[in-house]
Amino acid sequence: MLAFTATAWGLNWPVLKFALAEFHPFTFRAITGLAGVGLLLALALLRGDRLRPPAGQWGWLALSGLLNVTSMMGLATLALLWLQASEAVIVAYTMPIWTTLLAWPILGERPSLRGLLGLALGFSGVLILVAGQVVGAEAAVLASKAPGFALITGTALMFALGTIVTKRHPILMPPVPMVAWQIAFGMLPLLIAAVLLERWDVSGAGTWGWISLVYVVVIALCGSYLAWFRALRLLPASTAAVGILLVPVIGVLSSAVVLGEPLGARHLISLMCTVSGVALASRS
Repeated sequence: MLAFTATAWGLNWPVLKFALAEFHPFTFRAITGLAGVGLLLALALLRGDRLRPPAGQWGWLALSGLLNVTSMMGLATLALLWLQASEAVIVAYTMPIWTTLLAWPILGERPSLRGLLGLALGFSGVLILVAGQVVGAEAAVLASKAPGFALITGTALMFALGTIVTKRHPILMPPVPMVAWQIAFGMLPLLIAAVLLERWDVSGAGTWGWISLVYVVVIALCGSYLAWFRALRLLPASTAAVGILLVPVIGVLSSAVVLGEPLGARHLISLMCTVSGVALASRS
């Protein structure tokens, strides 16, 4: 289950990059979000799960959806308009590092020495990645990348804050309808943006574009979340968390194979530093 989740989420980055060449970003996310919510609610009904959240938790469920889902479905998707998939996935998966950093002032969880080393190592990986864009690059090239790095950093920060909010105010309901509601709340701003800013014209999408859409809905969104929750029940949380470090590795390697993105020493060093830093921060 853990291997399936990591592989599905890792492959999702080059798939998203490919899909954005055939769909408008907000339209694509609105369609995949609506389809994902429908599938998850249908599954919840088949399982006999209670769909209605407990009283008093609607607000926290909506906030969790905005932080956890809008970040990944919205900001991360938009970041791919400026960044390579390999660049985006490395920065995105600094999420546990930001969680460790934010948990100190918000939850009072002071990081250990191992956690601080993880922070330093993880951020050094991101700096190596960004520095490679700076050295020898023209100002126009740097400016073209800046929005993407800002958006993907915002993704990691929002997701980290969502993790802290969920820890402080856990949602007490079965995982399948909980994920469905989070996706519903999280995709609402994207649906509004799609209606206001884009024409719902999908005539330009070809066969591979629709295959990408089906992959995102069935595998990356619904199937992987169900496998992830199953893995959490079967494995210690620390093992599951470190297992997810396979995601950026698979994302970087698959982006090189599927999209032909460059995979040089800078990418590999950045990836190793970031993954090692996240592993230390997660185990602190």
